[in-house]
Amino acid sequence: MTVPSFTVPSLFLAAPLTAYLAFVSPWLGRRQYDRLARRRAGDPRALVRAYRLWIGEEWAWIAVTALILALSPGAGPHDLGLTRPDDLGKVAAMAGGLSCALLAGSLVLRHAARSGRAVRGQEAVAALLPRTSTERRHAVAMAVTAGVCEEVVYRGLLIALGVGVLGLNQAVAAFLALAVFVAGHFYQGWKGMAAVTLLGFWFTAMYLATDSLLLPIVAHVLIDLRGLVLTPPPVQEKVGEPSM
Repeated sequence: MTVPSFTVPSLFLAAPLTAYLAFVSPWLGRRQYDRLARRRAGDPRALVRAYRLWIGEEWAWIAVTALILALSPGAGPHDLGLTRPDDLGKVAAMAGGLSCALLAGSLVLRHAARSGRAVRGQEAVAALLPRTSTERRHAVAMAVTAGVCEEVVYRGLLIALGVGVLGLNQAVAAFLALAVFVAGHFYQGWKGMAAVTLLGFWFTAMYLATDSLLLPIVAHVLIDLRGLVLTPPPVQEKVGEPSM
């Protein structure tokens, strides 16, 4: 990885964005999720409004990230992993492993759900599970948005800032970026955050191994689609109640 160079004007955008992601977003996300869980049963549009709010917010992060790059001639999209991976053999091997893991996990989760058992980890996002076709369309949009925007910002931008601004080793910068990514899922509670830590570590490892966000983005989108849209809720599930 080359060392990106960020200008002072770009840091006036990068610093508040990083602070927001690390400290404000976790607290705000927890409040928004709790409010959604309380209103879900009595307000048929609550989930759609929440999805639209979060989709707009995450694409706003991308707009700020694009402006940071525009103000920094010494940093480019390739410094954020927005490039084609060089080692296609390594990518093919990782893609094969990803496909097998997703298939096996999906079969296990669908079997658990159809037998009426709660799917492990599903209770952490119970209020986000769609029930109608409109909600499912928004859930798909949310999964794609999260996969693209969160990888570009949490993985690409934050690691680049750690290396280029703080002078950190790439591995250390990646660890700190992972911590911020996990904090952003505070609304899921500690059990949910533990699962997010494992997934985030996996996404980070794929990024560092390929120097590209292509595979992490694809994996993130597919996992979110599976969790929100493709895994049926358990028969006995009571959707909309806070899990914590």
